[in-house]
Amino acid sequence: MDVFWSWPPVTRTITVAAMLTSVLAYSGLISFMPIVFIPQKMLAIPPQVWRLVTSFCITGPQLSIIFEPYFFFQYGSQLEKGSPRFTEAGSFLVYIIFNALIIVPLLAEAVPGTEGDYPCISHDPVIRKIQRGRVRCRHDQALTGFKGLAGYVLQGFRFLDALTMAVMYTWAQDNSNTQVTFFVITVPGRYLPYLYLLVSFVMGGPAVVLHQGTGLLAAHMYDFLTRIWPTFGGGRNVISTPGFLRQWFGGAAPQQRGYGVAFAAREPAPQGRATGWSNQRGPGRRLGSD
Repeated sequence: MDVFWSWPPVTRTITVAAMLTSVLAYSGLISFMPIVFIPQKMLAIPPQVWRLVTSFCITGPQLSIIFEPYFFFQYGSQLEKGSPRFTEAGSFLVYIIFNALIIVPLLAEAVPGTEGDYPCISHDPVIRKIQRGRVRCRHDQALTGFKGLAGYVLQGFRFLDALTMAVMYTWAQDNSNTQVTFFVITVPGRYLPYLYLLVSFVMGGPAVVLHQGTGLLAAHMYDFLTRIWPTFGGGRNVISTPGFLRQWFGGAAPQQRGYGVAFAAREPAPQGRATGWSNQRGPGRRLGSD
């Protein structure tokens, strides 16, 4: 348990929630309908606002149940505890929320409206191909109408894979020259998101790439607003961490200075092994002795 609680809190919470929710849903122990994102349900009385959270805790089917949480944890944990972008307490949660607010509008248009109109949602939240304005479902192969879209549905009722792509893209920006092995291919870190998209295209087709690409776009917008524009465009960073989040994560209050605002630096991570915890102590000495 010490190892578990040593993981970064935001990454840890999302990873565990995604694993538990996806296993329960895909095994049939819980229904997908109350947790997938459906815009019409957000306008219901009372509004089902929890869908904004639960829709980011659903992976794709089959091996995606393992790989999506793994990649999110792999790169999210490194960002949360080691990236110079997120030294301020609570700033990584603000980053996650920003990406979510970009991803949801980009994908929500492709979400089926109600369970009655699109019964295949009850069986499996994987909508296949649209052919002449009709949706082909996975299990019963029933065809239902779908207005205003052609080509492929972006599977816009679950968003974890897009959020994973956002985290991977930001990690790649911070580690552009780091050699990273993705399955059996070793490339510089800056190419990692695009290699991931290539593998997704081979395994899932263009619909999956378009879906994950929204996360890349969201992460690039965050990078532009917080780094590129303030550094090279003479603007200011418009994304800040609210005070209540800093206090919630145990951060110190900002100190006003003549040339800006200073925050207490994050404590450096303990040196040692990459995993586990060490409780070794040095030799004791009496005060005043040599």
